[in-house]
Amino acid sequence: MHIAWLGKKSPCCGNVTYGREVTNALLDRGYRVSFLHFAQTEDAKGDRPAWHEVSIPCLYKSQIYTIPSPRSSKVLKDALAELSPDLVHASLTLSPLDFLLPDICEELKLPLVATFHPAFDAKLRNLTSGTQHLTYQLYAPALARYDRVIVFSHLQRDLLVRLGVPEPRLMIIPNGVDVQRYAPGGAHFKQSLGVDRLFVYLGRLSTEKNVEALLKAWRSLGLNPDHCRLLIVGDGPLKASLELFYGGLEQGIHWWGFEGDEAQRIEILRSADTFILPSLVEGLSLSLLEAMACGTACLATDVGADGEVLADGAGIILHPQRVAAELQTLLPLFVEHPEFAGLLGIKARQRVLERYTLQSNIDRLESLYQELLHTSRYEFPLVEF
Repeated sequence: MHIAWLGKKSPCCGNVTYGREVTNALLDRGYRVSFLHFAQTEDAKGDRPAWHEVSIPCLYKSQIYTIPSPRSSKVLKDALAELSPDLVHASLTLSPLDFLLPDICEELKLPLVATFHPAFDAKLRNLTSGTQHLTYQLYAPALARYDRVIVFSHLQRDLLVRLGVPEPRLMIIPNGVDVQRYAPGGAHFKQSLGVDRLFVYLGRLSTEKNVEALLKAWRSLGLNPDHCRLLIVGDGPLKASLELFYGGLEQGIHWWGFEGDEAQRIEILRSADTFILPSLVEGLSLSLLEAMACGTACLATDVGADGEVLADGAGIILHPQRVAAELQTLLPLFVEHPEFAGLLGIKARQRVLERYTLQSNIDRLESLYQELLHTSRYEFPLVEF
């Protein structure tokens, strides 16, 4: 089967990681994959063989959204017509092209699958979650025209159904982790820092990630910096201001920066006693799943699908509006009782093995592809908005 995958290769974000992991897994299973990605002039040259990589011109792209160039739709349509794939899978990048793709594929008579990534908080507890809810409202009419839309959780599916997307078009296939690579194992990163307890945040340093709440709790506790360390792995628009205000190693805070080497990220997650994700909105955090797969105790807010992942004892669920206060109580518990972190780490690993493996993800994706190739494109009526 020939799959035309539409997404992006940079800048590094969950969408990029998702596309890389899934397409590599499909290639390993014998699929032919043509990778169509957004590229500006300076990064248009691909690192895959030319016969299965196509650059779609764009004016701007970030971790959040993409602005295609005026000729991008023609380039995409011509490329799909020439490639003649069996199916198109778009890992949606929040760009205007997402709204044109159903028309393009309908004209070319190509089955069309989307993976819809945007973060959300179904309970609309803050301005950030309200803004993300508007994104879902804006996209719902277009998603109703895709043959299938992959979402990561029941909460995300239910939200889109309420907004008018027919439930039969929605399929829950959560993010998956390669549990052979991301697994408990010997790690010496914590020892190299010379500390006894290591707490890790890994992600973007931006408003929606709510890292400041974590930093407030950490500073208020006054933990011994020679004994405990908070490692902030990532970069983003808030890094400079947060580092200036909350300090560095004298406060027990280590600003590691962006880490592009997967082996080093795995080493960090294996060494961590606790992984903390204080986000205001999320989709389904791949970093959270990777930490859990490594056997690390995890604390995350009940936003997006993260609360669903940690439910029933697989981790500790934080309220997104009370992160600082709750961490002031919880962090000393993990400092004084490391055996508690060990027990949560075992449960976290088991949860990933049960529900969130990459192998299971790809098995379900293969079933979806086969189903689409053997059913009518118009099995479900188009929805009028």
